[in-house]
Formats: sequence, C-alpha cells, structure tokens
Amino acid sequence: MILVTGGLGFIGSHACIALRRAGHKLAIVDNLANSKLAVLERIRDLAGGDVAFHRADIRDATALAAIFGRDPVEAVIHFAGYKAVGESVAKPLDYYENNIGGTFVLLKTMERYAVRRIVFSSSATVYGDPQRLPLTEDHPLGAVNPYGRTKQFIEVILKDRAIGSPEFRHATLRYFNPIGAHPSGRIGEDPRGIPNNLFPYVTQVAIKRLEKLRIYGNDYGTVDGTGVRDYIHVMDLAEGHLAALKFLLDKDRSITVNLGTGRGNSVLEVVNAFERVTGIPIAREFAPRRQGDVASCYADVSLASRELGWQTKLGIEDMCRDAWAWQSANPRGFPE
Repeated sequence: MILVTGGLGFIGSHACIALRRAGHKLAIVDNLANSKLAVLERIRDLAGGDVAFHRADIRDATALAAIFGRDPVEAVIHFAGYKAVGESVAKPLDYYENNIGGTFVLLKTMERYAVRRIVFSSSATVYGDPQRLPLTEDHPLGAVNPYGRTKQFIEVILKDRAIGSPEFRHATLRYFNPIGAHPSGRIGEDPRGIPNNLFPYVTQVAIKRLEKLRIYGNDYGTVDGTGVRDYIHVMDLAEGHLAALKFLLDKDRSITVNLGTGRGNSVLEVVNAFERVTGIPIAREFAPRRQGDVASCYADVSLASRELGWQTKLGIEDMCRDAWAWQSANPRGFPE
C-alpha cells in the first residue's frame, strides 16, 4: 500500500488518480485544513477503484501510528503542508510548526514501522533568487521566504535521515508552478479564500467570483516586467510522482530532481494565453511586488528525463483549457 499524506489537496488528488490507475493500492491521510471531503469520491470515480481515507493530522503521532499499524505501508508520498508564500511571511511559526513538525512525526512513525521509502513534495522556492538560469539541481539553495525555508530544511532532514539509516531512500521533487486540472473538469485547484497563486485567481476572475486580477510587480527585469515562472500541468506533475515512486522501488538510491517544463512564461503571457483559449477577457491591475517573490524561475529538467524517464507532454494552452473546464463546471469549487 502507498500512503499519501495531503492526498485530497490540489496536487495530491491528481497524483492519487495517476497512482491508482497504475494499479497501486492507496490510503490517503488528510486533515481537511486546505481540502474538502468531496474530493475523495471524485478521486474514486476517476481512478476506477477504491481508495482508503483517514481523516487525521500528521502531527498526531497516535493517529498516524494507528494508520501505519493497520496495513503494511510500502512507501509514503508526502504532500501535506501549508504552501502559500505570502501567508508564510505573515505566519512563519505556523509554517515551521506544521510543515517541519508534521514531517518529523511522519518520519519517526515511518522509522517505527520500518517504512524506508518516501517521495517528498518539495519546491523550486528552495533555490531562492536564482544566480543562473535554468535552475539545475546543484544550484546553491537559499530560500527567501518561510515557506521555501521549510522545504529546504525538510530536504536536509531527509538527507541526514538517509545518512543515519543506509536503507532509507527518498525522492525529493522540486516542483515549479503547477496549474491546470484533470481533463474531466471534475477535480482542480480550489483554494480557500482569496487565491495566493496566479491561476485560480485568473479563473475566479473569469467566472466573476473576483472583480479583477492583481498582478504583483510589473517592474522586474523580464520580457514584460512581470514575474516569469515555469508553469507545469498538474497531470504531468502527477505522472512525475508515479515515475519517482517507480525509481524508489526499483533503484537502491535516493534522488533530488526538478519537475518542470524547462520553459518560463511571464504572468502576462499566461493571462494572454488564457484569454486566447477561452475568449474571456481578464480585468487586471498592477500592485507592488510581494515580499519573498523572485523575478524569474524556471527549471533545467534534464536530470528528470535521464533518471526518471519522465518529461512533460502538455503545454500552456492545455493548462488554460483544463483549468477553465474545472472552474466553469465548479464555479464555487468543491461542495462543502
């Protein structure tokens, strides 16, 4: 059985579908802090099979031990964690306590039950302000916000754990910017409150839940002054987890790898692509830069291609089309 923490969230839910359709038996652990129970039935419908679910917080050692003790766990895929850059600047202690504390309890429980394989949801934010582009995995780390620092610290913890336990293996996946949705339109990104990420903000303006898009910063040294990011379709990212899990189960070593497209698009380029695909104009206004943001960030993905046999298949227009299919079919997101 593969245990998936945070499996009802945006990336976790899409990964669960890919994993289940590949034949893996799954159990999801989620405390519903940033997700909704309605996602579970949609995962089951789309994956074509049953998926076990435990409502629990990974910081709860007793609850976690009961879950691990129920069925043998072959490997863990760890998504659970807070993930908004701006919120992390305002609430750093919450991020350290939840992200690092939760991972610590999870790793101790894995140790207790002799589970030695974990796929970890890291982030390109660990690189900080890029010294060179595209970003390779050997680029110096220097996260510039608390969210990124929690990911960076957890990466260190995983490496130290592997040194202390030679049988322990981890696949650390540094995501770039996941957008899009499942092509069915049945699951997608459903943030609580005002979105912190670009794409749900765009789709909520398109559906008229929000009046206009706020673009943070138009004075960066980029093609049009707006921030440049490596946007990756969430379904490609889900397949990346499947490839990483296979790597861990087949190979006797750990890996740290970028998951992105290897291309950068500015905020305005993405918004223009959305307008082109949907025919819907997006009202917008510029706002000051956000603390903790960098001007440009995109990946070198050659290691993922070489070691995992993985590469992206979907482009920015696919991301726009599928994100709009999700939002237009679910204007208020998932039901409570």
